[in-house]
Amino acid sequence: MCDEFTAGQEDAALSGLGLNRRQFAAAGIAASVAACADAGVGDGQGVVESMVLIPTVDGTCDAWFVHPRRGRFPAVIMWPDIAGLRDAYKTMGKRLAQAGYAVLVVNHYYRTARAPLLASMAEWRTPEGQAKLQPAIAAINPAGTTRDATSFVAWLDKQGAVDTRKGIGTCGYCMGGPYALRTAAAAPGRVRAAASLHGANLVTPGQDSPHLSIPRSKASFLLAIARNDDARSPADKSILVDTAKVAHRPAEVEVYHADHGWCTIDAPVYDKTEAERAWARMLVLFKGL
Repeated sequence: MCDEFTAGQEDAALSGLGLNRRQFAAAGIAASVAACADAGVGDGQGVVESMVLIPTVDGTCDAWFVHPRRGRFPAVIMWPDIAGLRDAYKTMGKRLAQAGYAVLVVNHYYRTARAPLLASMAEWRTPEGQAKLQPAIAAINPAGTTRDATSFVAWLDKQGAVDTRKGIGTCGYCMGGPYALRTAAAAPGRVRAAASLHGANLVTPGQDSPHLSIPRSKASFLLAIARNDDARSPADKSILVDTAKVAHRPAEVEVYHADHGWCTIDAPVYDKTEAERAWARMLVLFKGL
């Protein structure tokens, strides 16, 4: 997860690039665009994108909705990492839309402020960024996330771009990983696939541990674990495998050769090779919708 433990790997990655955090933050958006340009994302490929407002039990959530221009498509709910909805995740959502999905990238901090709270992942490591996000993080709890997921599914099912004959997918990054698991349990009749990419704290001692939501779902899972997260909690992967097996839920659980945050295109530890491998596996998962 994004704490002092993973900060060391981020500093090492930046040192290898010859940058400090301030320089990386300044270059963050340009790096995001370049990373997805290399992956084949560009303008003029027939998508419609807009900010939308979604009523929830707890208020009104702002989100970014992007989908191919013509037709109806399976929906995907994307939960960003700890730095929240920002340009990097809009770019990632657009890429997924261009693969044939109606993608809702949500602001999980809507209870506190409209997105973006931070412009880039690098800002999370600054005192100013942490001071801004800590109250927003404190406003989120498992029950609230579950309520939000139900609202997002209901909203998507009313959109003309969504093919309701297909199931819904969800993907979550960092702190969004547990939210993806909770989304699958919140709407088991609609959510058929859930991907956690370097998800934080998927296994905890509490009765509301995210992994305990797997048996309440009817989804297939991709649980992609960062190597430094695995080093800290090596038993988690076996617990996830066993939980899915007992629940008779298909689950691909793998430790990737990259550090926490490797899939997020504006993260200091972004690893293109392993990010592309995880992306490809996620697309295979979503084909089953």
